[in-house]
Amino acid sequence: MKRVVEETAPSGLVIDADDLRRDYGQGEAIVHALAGVSLSVRAGEMVALMGPSGSGKSTLMQILGLLDRPTGGRYAFNGRPVAQIGAAEAARLRGRHIGFVFQAIHLLPRLNAAANVELPMVYARMKPAERRVRVRDSLERLGVGHLAHRRPNQLSGGQAQRVAIARAIAPGPELLLADEPTGALDRASGQAVLASFQALNRDLRLTIVVVTHDPLVARHAERIVELEDGRVVADRPVEDRLIAPDVARQGVTA
Repeated sequence: MKRVVEETAPSGLVIDADDLRRDYGQGEAIVHALAGVSLSVRAGEMVALMGPSGSGKSTLMQILGLLDRPTGGRYAFNGRPVAQIGAAEAARLRGRHIGFVFQAIHLLPRLNAAANVELPMVYARMKPAERRVRVRDSLERLGVGHLAHRRPNQLSGGQAQRVAIARAIAPGPELLLADEPTGALDRASGQAVLASFQALNRDLRLTIVVVTHDPLVARHAERIVELEDGRVVADRPVEDRLIAPDVARQGVTA
C-alpha cells in the first residue's frame, strides 16, 4: 500500500520530545499530568507506553498526536517544532500523517466498513479514485476486505477494531497512535489486533506507539516506556518480545 508521507526528519526521529509538561487547573487545584517527560521514537519503531491509571500516558498520547499542546517543554513531530504549528496545520498533519486507534472504536453506525475507512480521506480532500484504492488495500491488509459492505453492527468487536485500524492507516500516516486498543476485546480478538500492529510495523515500517496498562500487550512492542506520576521511570528494550499469531488470517472470526 502506497503511503502519502513527507520525508522523515533528518535525525530519523518521528517523535522528539524534551521535558514535556502539561498542567490542568491553577493555584492549589493544579494537576501536573506531565511533569517533565522526554521521549524519542525513531521511524519504524514499535513502542509501548505503559503505566497505571493517572500516570499521564493518555495525556502524553494526546500531545504526541497534536490533539493537545504542552504547558511547557519542546515537541517536534517528524522534525517540525509543534510550537510553530498553528491549529489548521495541526489538523492537516493529524489528517494525513498521524493515525489514531482507540479502545472505543468509533465507527459510524450508518456507514459500512468501506465508507468508514474512506471518510477521513474525504475530509482530507483526496481524489475519489485514490480513496477507493486505499480503502480496498487497507481493508485487505487487515484481513477484513470481505467485510467491506457490512455495517458496524454486523461485525464482531475484533473485526470492527481491525476496520478502525484500516481507517487509521489508509491515508498513509508516518505515525500510528493506539490507546488501549485491545482493552474491550476478548483474547483471540486482541491477539488479532496485536498481530496486525506487528505486521504493519514489519511490512510498512510504520512507527507505532501503543498505550496500555497490560504488561502482556506491552511485550508485543520492541521497547517499553513506563510512566508514573507524569514522569518516565523506565525506558527499556523488550528482550522477550511476544509475537502474536495472526489468527485473523487463520480463519478465526476475531
